Amino acid sequence: MKTFFTLSLFLALFLTGRASKAQDFVYEPKNPSFGGGNTFNYTWLLSSAQAQNSIPDPASTSAGTPTDPLANFANNLNQQVLSQLSNRLIASQFGSGAIRPGSYTVGNYQIQVTPGANGISVQVTDSSTGNQTTITIPNTP
Repeated sequence: MKTFFTLSLFLALFLTGRASKAQDFVYEPKNPSFGGGNTFNYTWLLSSAQAQNSIPDPASTSAGTPTDPLANFANNLNQQVLSQLSNRLIASQFGSGAIRPGSYTVGNYQIQVTPGANGISVQVTDSSTGNQTTITIPNTP
């Protein structure tokens, strides 16, 4: 009787059962940086990451920082003097006006003007950092 019951239960399940369907699982990354991700997700991922970032960037300057008007004036004056000096150097090589060779100090900059066989050599040294730049203005033929 037990075998008859097991056999009839198996037959009933076999006749009433449905065919099952399956599909392949395909992994697709969400982030386009990981190869294969949808490129349209990039903007959403970036904005989401920026929205969650609560650490301020130490390299950024805040716009609300007050500036010193006297420091601004000194910087502006230095820039204008350097601009006039460069204008005179160019004019001395290419016409109208001349500048004498020598050493000039403008703010933190030490400027050495030296004539040579190839033209005028201008060496600019930032005394605060020690950085040097050499500019050679060639002679005109």
